[in-house]
Amino acid sequence: MYDAYAKRHGMLMKTLLVVNAVFYATDGLTQRNICDKTFQSKQSVNLVIKNLLVDGHVTVTEVPENKRTKIVRMTESGRTYYEKVVRHITWAEDTAMSMFTPEEQRQLIDLSRTFTCNLEKLITNETEEV
Repeated sequence: MYDAYAKRHGMLMKTLLVVNAVFYATDGLTQRNICDKTFQSKQSVNLVIKNLLVDGHVTVTEVPENKRTKIVRMTESGRTYYEKVVRHITWAEDTAMSMFTPEEQRQLIDLSRTFTCNLEKLITNETEEV
């Protein structure tokens, strides 16, 4: 669904995820923050950021205390370019969630957390039971 939405708007899903994270981060994000928020590899995030930088949609500035850490911020032209796409997907997610009752919302969130914890344990363990 997200992949198809991104493609309809001329981008890869990886780009959409990075753009969405940076769009809402008014103080910017480090590349590590972006990786954590989007569940993408450092290499993927770096490539997306390089492309966004070339297009003038983001800026990348070094943190004075640690020159290896860089802050990625959306430029005004990037905000203008991506605003409709990002705000629409956010609206759709929020609206879809609001169609649940408060109890259904709590159940969904609780079950999603339980699923994620179970999945993490199983992936980390790396043994299969057949």
